[in-house]
Amino acid sequence: MTNFLIKTLANAAALAVATWLVGDIALTGADTGEKTLTLIVVALIFGVVNVIVKPIVKLFSLPLLILTLGLFTLVINALMLLLTSWLSDKLDLSFHVEGFWTAVLGGLIISIVSWALNMVLPDRD
Repeated sequence: MTNFLIKTLANAAALAVATWLVGDIALTGADTGEKTLTLIVVALIFGVVNVIVKPIVKLFSLPLLILTLGLFTLVINALMLLLTSWLSDKLDLSFHVEGFWTAVLGGLIISIVSWALNMVLPDRD
């Protein structure tokens, strides 16, 4: 349970960095508390998308992953971020990613920040 909480908070921090650095990734809210709660819920959605959908997409895109020496992972990460944005919109959350190239940049930032945070934070599996 603790590991799940740590991973969710790391995802929320990575999403916060992406919204701060990329202008077309929008997180709106009345105050800081509302934005923080939205980020945590979006991080949960992002985590579920990465656990359920991403492995299936990677399996079906395996030839492209091999052909591009793994660079197609950037496209998959962008698609997962766009799916998270779409699901957030359906759930009336104030998180939106505008366009594919914004999602590529956001996915790259989220991957780097998540990797760095997971290197620092304890892993209890």
